[in-house]
Amino acid sequence: MAQIYISLGSNKNRHFHIQAAVSALSQYFGPLTLSSVYESEAVGFAGDPFYNMVAAANTDLAIADCVTLFKQIEDSYGRDRTAAKFSGRTLDLDLLTYDDVICQQPVELPRAEITENAFVLWPLAEIAPEVVHPLTGQTYSSLWQQYNKQQKLWPVPFNWE
Repeated sequence: MAQIYISLGSNKNRHFHIQAAVSALSQYFGPLTLSSVYESEAVGFAGDPFYNMVAAANTDLAIADCVTLFKQIEDSYGRDRTAAKFSGRTLDLDLLTYDDVICQQPVELPRAEITENAFVLWPLAEIAPEVVHPLTGQTYSSLWQQYNKQQKLWPVPFNWE
């Protein structure tokens, strides 16, 4: 059974889509460990603010099967695959880590966004502070404490229905 961390994001009907994503992931993976929900400005384009969070789960699925499942969930909530890479979206689910696997195919693991984006690193450090990043050898808590990029991000109250 692999321990996985999943980044969730939305800036279109974001409360609904974050709630729906957590519900869908729970159906496939069972109990999840959830970070707080964070609001952040769009990064890489001018757009509405995002809600972001990280979920942890255990799975017997292979990496490729996890990625396929996430795309199916995104598509079921109206993800536009023809939109520009940096654009608004109903739902974005990214596999951040799969145990300590380091690979480029079928997806880059660990995801570079972990150390690049506050909206990934802060919630990851919240739920996995002592877990060690497979490439840096540092805990997510240490990486967050050392994070020095300018990204506006703040926790928001989230009413789970």
